Amino acid sequence: MIISKEALVDLQEKYEKVKKLIEEDSKLDPETEPFLSKYAARTILISMNANLENLIRQQTQDSTDRVKLLGMISMIQLLLGIVSIDTEELSIGEKHLNKCKEIIDKSESEPEVAYVTLNLHNQFGILWSKREPKKAQMYLEDAEKFYNSFKESGRAPIDPNELFIHNLETFNSISAWEKFEKLHTLTLYYLAQIHGVLGDSLKSSVYCHVTLKRQLESKDYDPIDWALNSATLSQFFMETNGFKQARHHLAASSYIIEKYEEELNRITEHNENYNAKIENFRHRNADIARCWAKYGLLLMYNSKERLLKHTEDIESECTEITDLSKLILKEDSSVKTEGLKQLFFPLNLDVYEQKVTDQFLLTFDDAKKVFLNIQVWLNKAQEYYTLESLASDYIEIVQDQSQAYDSLVFYEESSDNQAKLYKRSVDLLENVISQVNPTYYMQYCRQIWFRLGQTYSDMVDIKSDKLKETNSRPAPHTLNKINNLIEKSIHNFTSFIDSFRNPKKELPKKVDNDFQKPFLQAYFHIGALNGRYVTLDKGRQLKNCEASLNAYGKVDEYCKENTEAAELIPSELSIVKEMLQLLPVKVMKLQHEVR
Repeated sequence: MIISKEALVDLQEKYEKVKKLIEEDSKLDPETEPFLSKYAARTILISMNANLENLIRQQTQDSTDRVKLLGMISMIQLLLGIVSIDTEELSIGEKHLNKCKEIIDKSESEPEVAYVTLNLHNQFGILWSKREPKKAQMYLEDAEKFYNSFKESGRAPIDPNELFIHNLETFNSISAWEKFEKLHTLTLYYLAQIHGVLGDSLKSSVYCHVTLKRQLESKDYDPIDWALNSATLSQFFMETNGFKQARHHLAASSYIIEKYEEELNRITEHNENYNAKIENFRHRNADIARCWAKYGLLLMYNSKERLLKHTEDIESECTEITDLSKLILKEDSSVKTEGLKQLFFPLNLDVYEQKVTDQFLLTFDDAKKVFLNIQVWLNKAQEYYTLESLASDYIEIVQDQSQAYDSLVFYEESSDNQAKLYKRSVDLLENVISQVNPTYYMQYCRQIWFRLGQTYSDMVDIKSDKLKETNSRPAPHTLNKINNLIEKSIHNFTSFIDSFRNPKKELPKKVDNDFQKPFLQAYFHIGALNGRYVTLDKGRQLKNCEASLNAYGKVDEYCKENTEAAELIPSELSIVKEMLQLLPVKVMKLQHEVR
């Protein structure tokens, strides 16, 4: 039976109304009725579904309009499912999706239905992603398989929106393919998320890359979002020693955001919208600079660890690589080597990649080049993140600047230069901590106090080692320098410990689990540092010895009251036990000499 023009016009008008309600009006719904437009859309969709069911009943099995009507009603059921999920009615949404699946059964690969089939798999994946990730993965992999098989068939999908246009003579296959490809890109994006949830980070990263690459090739992306996502993905690659891939993704990120800056510079009308875009650009450009800095810091750190590991076992080869495509995969790996070889974009990024190496560092000159780049990147980030406007981020950037100096120390052979690098590191931290209120930024202050305590202690080591190398009697000012460094180290470790005191100035019997180890290490360091003061004054020696005994005693006492804490510091606790045996004898001896 031929479908009447009136019926088709009615369906078209209702469909256009539904699309407007879902895509436009719903964004303007009041907070008190957030689903107002979607509820209205659902009412219309239910009416359309009834009309279509009636039209389908009137068709014979071999009717030319039957497949078109199946495409239309399956789209209506799909939209009912999506709307129900959006309005937090998951069970109803699932029923509509299953109804949609039932309708398209045996017709999935028809051009009129292909788009709905692919979208349906995606929607099932979204529905199950939080409840059963494995089930979500199955649906999304089915979506990927369907896309590949349909593409191989050589047929073109039909845009379901066009099915509702009653007087359309020909379908726009180019537009339909664009929508179909975009839907597949979403499938890959969802697969990236699901593999991340399931703990397969490497496979997740491969899907993330493919998603970004497809967006780039189709020119369907927001430059800021794309650049930020590429920079974020680089963080995963660098954490798995894939510095080649990490650098490439950071370079792509810089390339895209600089192209976007050029677009902004061509805008002549500087209105409120333009100012918002500039602000967003400055913000994200600073974030990308910070990602580059993280790259440099991690490259310096991992290179150090690699060299230390090789030093411990000099006969072994340094087998670690910085290129994931050369990774030797296990037989049961979910990722194939071919996939790892394709983690690159069709962009000319030489100008960005040549700024910093992607190889492990071996010498001071290697490290210094990376160090200087880190300084440039962090200075760039500080153009946006200031202490006055975004204090937390600013403090983190200063910590990274300090860490860069600390990392460079390992590659520096001169003890004098090592001390100078440490001095610049502590100056940065001392400066920032003098400007922030611990009440509001306690987490950062604790980190800085502990790090200052460690760094001043490292400086004591350098000065003390140099003192041992000289045969002549040390000058008083040299000894004063060592004692001052010891005092500063103790002061900062003490500030760290005191930060846990309550308003009554009492320390808790147990600190939070995350802080237990550094809390005990701070006491341990104070115990050790008090024993390193250089003085001939017996009275001072006695006070220092008693202070050491007291600090070691705090560690022992805490571990007795919190037995699980002993497992956190086994080597330090062994020394503590020994010192608690030796120091009382020394104290008694000094007390006798002082009298």
